[in-house]
Amino acid sequence: MANMVASLIHTITSHTSDVMCVAFTHNKLATCGGDKTVRLWSTEDFSEDECSPLLGHTYYVQCCAFSPFGTVLASCSTDGKLILWDTKNGSELAVLQHPSQNCIRVCRFSPDSARIVSGGDDNMICFWEVATHKLLGTLVGHEESVVACAFSADSNYLVSGSINGDLRIWDAKFGHGKCLAFELDGHDLGVTCCEFSPTFGTAEKPDSPVAVFLLATCGKDDLVKLWDFTAQVGTPTVSLKLRDTLPGHTDIINSCCFNPKGDILASGSMDKTVRLWNPLKGTPLFTIQGHERFVLSVDISMDGMMLASGSNDKTVMIWKLTDTSRIMAGLSGYEDPKATKSQTDSTGINTTVQKWSIDDVCAWIVSLGLEKYEDDFRQHAIDGTELLTLSSQDLELHLGIAALGHRNKILRSRDHIQEQPLCPDQIEATTSSTHDEFLCPITREIMKDPVIASDGYTYDRHAIQSWFEKGKNCSPMTNSVLIHQHLTPNRTLKMLIQKHIEKTT
Repeated sequence: MANMVASLIHTITSHTSDVMCVAFTHNKLATCGGDKTVRLWSTEDFSEDECSPLLGHTYYVQCCAFSPFGTVLASCSTDGKLILWDTKNGSELAVLQHPSQNCIRVCRFSPDSARIVSGGDDNMICFWEVATHKLLGTLVGHEESVVACAFSADSNYLVSGSINGDLRIWDAKFGHGKCLAFELDGHDLGVTCCEFSPTFGTAEKPDSPVAVFLLATCGKDDLVKLWDFTAQVGTPTVSLKLRDTLPGHTDIINSCCFNPKGDILASGSMDKTVRLWNPLKGTPLFTIQGHERFVLSVDISMDGMMLASGSNDKTVMIWKLTDTSRIMAGLSGYEDPKATKSQTDSTGINTTVQKWSIDDVCAWIVSLGLEKYEDDFRQHAIDGTELLTLSSQDLELHLGIAALGHRNKILRSRDHIQEQPLCPDQIEATTSSTHDEFLCPITREIMKDPVIASDGYTYDRHAIQSWFEKGKNCSPMTNSVLIHQHLTPNRTLKMLIQKHIEKTT
């Protein structure tokens, strides 16, 4: 997952206010927001279901979540209602409320489909039985509004977070109401979201005597944190240990989610971006930009191929996720070192390139940093065979690529793939060395004024100064306390960046 990219494939503009939450199930996408509606969409063509919108709330709809099989949708609102909907016909199955009838901020189904929890402004978590809609119990311990909840993969534990910044672990199997453990310093200024990895540790081994999970949390401290969750099954012994801290966002992070394989973590922030991470290595993969305002929610489809992001710009954007390291390996001409003879036909043309689909070509264009032309290549149905025939004149006249530098970059890259096939490791190293050294570790954008901090890492001056202005005195890369805040210009790197920009524009 070294070269993950995302391309915009659809934008939903039906909401008339903030889009507070997005959620995927097997063949549907649910969205909800400040316009008091919950909407259902087909993931095949993103047409709206006949039963949509679902109308039942009288104030902001804060959150929505599908049951594991997708047959029931839950939504909760500032109006204090937790509504369960039949996803087939949009009918109300139940309307639930906390005893206090206060605003409900978050709702989640257990992976075994038996229970649903809700948390809200009464600082309380309520356990409900899905089949009977009965209140099973309440969990009390947070001192501020509960805004985040997540079940472990075995449905035995629940983690919750509040705007006070604390994380608490609860027994979700028996629901006796006792807090098993807590982390008071989960996130400075408040927790906003928490999610368990669906595959890490014993997530797929429910009979293990020791439960080991990976938990991701987000907060108002602009950080994503990864935690090692360990529990002795059948006992109240649990622990939560900080595993990694992922800096990069420059504002509050509102939402996070894992893909089904657990090898990608997405986070959405008030800095208007969505960031993709490798949660196992704790490294950044890609930054998605497109929304005009805050990203409030993100979710990844059950096949791992799409990501939805909701924003208070009133839109939902659907992104196609592509692992270009796999594509670049396949398209470079590399298959088996012993089979190099089969890579060219009688004309000497690389037959692997000829096998590129339109999607492969578009992903390759994105990997070159030329995603602005992706739609043009798609509309003209440029597959591998067509790509091999393109000339500079074709690129200009038929595909509308006026910039000579961009045309040359496409043709050079195409010729390089054919003439110098690389193995996957070489391609990954080449791609990384070409781009990563020019990107600021905080913003993941090309640096305009690179400076060296006392931790030895280079950052964009504006980004690291903003980091200091927020009162942070630790390294964004190592989390160790910085000796001082003096910044030294990295003139050599700045010169290299300028040359790189000149070559690609």
